[in-house]
Amino acid sequence: MLLQPRPDPAQTAPAHDRVFRALRARIMHGELSPGEALTLRGIARDHGVSMTPAREAVRRLTAEGALSLSASGRVATPELSADRIEELAALRALLEVELASRALPRAHGVLIERMQAINGQVAEAVAKRDAVRYIRLNLEFHRLLYLRAQAPAMLAMAETVWLQLGPTMRKLYGRLNRTTPPTGHRLILAALMAGDEPGLRLAVRADVTTGLRLILAGEGG
Repeated sequence: MLLQPRPDPAQTAPAHDRVFRALRARIMHGELSPGEALTLRGIARDHGVSMTPAREAVRRLTAEGALSLSASGRVATPELSADRIEELAALRALLEVELASRALPRAHGVLIERMQAINGQVAEAVAKRDAVRYIRLNLEFHRLLYLRAQAPAMLAMAETVWLQLGPTMRKLYGRLNRTTPPTGHRLILAALMAGDEPGLRLAVRADVTTGLRLILAGEGG
């Protein structure tokens, strides 16, 4: 008896869920700029769905702070104020330092090797000036570690912060004009290999806040 292939969950999920997940990933990975306008009709067209799933996906993303919806019905990615960026940077420092600390006892050699491989891809993305791939791989590097923390509620909160910061991170990448990968990942990897919790906490805090502080310095200048 031939076994039937299992259906792809991404294809069998409700239409509004497929649109939500696809658009959520685009926002989180910096494919959209701050203040970029969207239309329900355009979202529906791009994802091959009717207006109803597009509207439901926008509603969910608005609830997560990934999109703003004006009284006139205009949908856009948020343009964050300096105070909001500072707040989200503080949240990243609190949540991700704690996640990394909890993950450390389960950060074995295989995990570190996978993170090193991702960091190599980060360097390639920087060399090619591929902002979206850089942001996606950077988040993948962090998520891989934080999954070992076995703290799903805390990780979900961190991902919501990443989502709200996605367009701003794209803006930051353009401003930095990077030609070399960030040093923070190397310090994180070194602390993991040494089992150095204080060093890991310092490395994660610096890595997740330095770039955002540069944005704040630029806005204030």
